Amino acid sequence: MSMKHKVMFVCSHNSARSQMAEGWLRHLAGDDFEVYSSGIEPGTLRPEAVTAMNEVGIDISGQKAEGVSKYLGYVEVQYLVIVCAAAEKACPAIWPGVIGRFFWDLPDPSAAQGSEEERLAVFREVRDQIREKMDPFIEQIKADPLLKNTEVPAK
Repeated sequence: MSMKHKVMFVCSHNSARSQMAEGWLRHLAGDDFEVYSSGIEPGTLRPEAVTAMNEVGIDISGQKAEGVSKYLGYVEVQYLVIVCAAAEKACPAIWPGVIGRFFWDLPDPSAAQGSEEERLAVFREVRDQIREKMDPFIEQIKADPLLKNTEVPAK
């Protein structure tokens, strides 16, 4: 029996992008990956993120926003995926056990303005951007599990 690849998605607040990424990876490859998400300064899981993911059949309503400090030094992960520029600047440079560090600069759907439907449209767009990155990410990790500091190419 092979060991699961351990992945941590990190965002500034762990309220939307990292939560959706966690849900996607668990849904698409949960048999091969153990998935976590955290935030530099954790907020609250955004209901729009839950709704957007429910629309594609993924329930993230049981996930909650947690801080990096809950995991750093306590849970060994192999792959760190930082999903926003703010977290990239603030994330610890050293993360014990990490053999691959990725940066996906995704827009912040929580900053969306307008009606509920207009804001939800932005969450859907980011959800779909994350989905586009998942297959190449999964393939890359499975093909080269010992990779070092790399970036998943854009589609």
